[in-house]
Amino acid sequence: MKKKILIITTGGTLACVQDEKGLVPGLSSSDILSYISDITDLYEVDFYELFQLDSANIQPSNWQAMAETIYEKYQSYDGIVIFHGTDTMAYTASALSFMLLNIPIPVVITGSQLSILNPLADAVENCRCAIHMAGSGMPGVFLAFNRKVILGTRASKVRTTSFHAFESINYPYVGEINSRGLDIRRSYIPGPKGSCVLERRLEEKVFLIKLVPGFDGKIFQFLYEQGYRGLIIEAFGMGGIPSMSSEIMDDLRDVIQKGMIVVVKSQCPYEGCNLSLYETGRTALDAGVFQARDMSTEAVVTKVMWILGKHWERKKIEEMFYKNLAGEISPQEEDMFYKGV
Repeated sequence: MKKKILIITTGGTLACVQDEKGLVPGLSSSDILSYISDITDLYEVDFYELFQLDSANIQPSNWQAMAETIYEKYQSYDGIVIFHGTDTMAYTASALSFMLLNIPIPVVITGSQLSILNPLADAVENCRCAIHMAGSGMPGVFLAFNRKVILGTRASKVRTTSFHAFESINYPYVGEINSRGLDIRRSYIPGPKGSCVLERRLEEKVFLIKLVPGFDGKIFQFLYEQGYRGLIIEAFGMGGIPSMSSEIMDDLRDVIQKGMIVVVKSQCPYEGCNLSLYETGRTALDAGVFQARDMSTEAVVTKVMWILGKHWERKKIEEMFYKNLAGEISPQEEDMFYKGV
């Protein structure tokens, strides 16, 4: 029997057509099917048209709609594919990883750098990789692009025009198409740790800032006054925050004491952070920040949104933040928290 695959369409470049305003999503599922029928013929495929959005317009409410749709339908399918724009694809992959913890089937997100109408497009190859990964039986949320499969919580868009637009941050690819076919690295795919439960609540008032020389810290109080409950700071190097001025740390400590959750990560995407190494990081730890260890920016942002959606107390929030839920943090980094390093 053919495996059953559900393809959920949300728009994106893959489905774009040209109009007087530029490229806009406009292709229907039947339009797309005509280009990938040689792949879909290998499976029993259903389409579900959810959105027609440029992914720059994807909001947390759209993640909730995707998660709800997947949760409602996953027991009827062997795998699910989501066609999605590339701009926020990594955020969606990470968000769904937390919202659908322990999903027992593959949920694979893909898209393209060129519309499927373009004869030079990468769209068909990306669809091929995603659909075959969806038929693999490997549980979890993944991103498939440029013949690579990335764990959902490790994906990040690092190039704007190249076909190899996505990288796996601080983690090996979990799959790759090569001369052997779809070569899956099963040992790097975390298995379910329980039954799948839909966790749809998200805190949208989460902000991301990147430090530059001359930063004065006044934005901390402003964000708190605007109702932000979570703040992610992309700091220098291993996680350094300027400490020569006491005002920066005083303002940071103040908003943390008022209840804001502040996470510090490195501006460098690879190799993670360690705030305990330098005085500029230790001062921030003393103020009460969490450190992102080797998590990607997308994983940190969506994990904080997901955790704060539960309205837990700070102690529980800290415990959940440092817990490896969906492969977003390496085991050795998780161990460092529990050892107090």
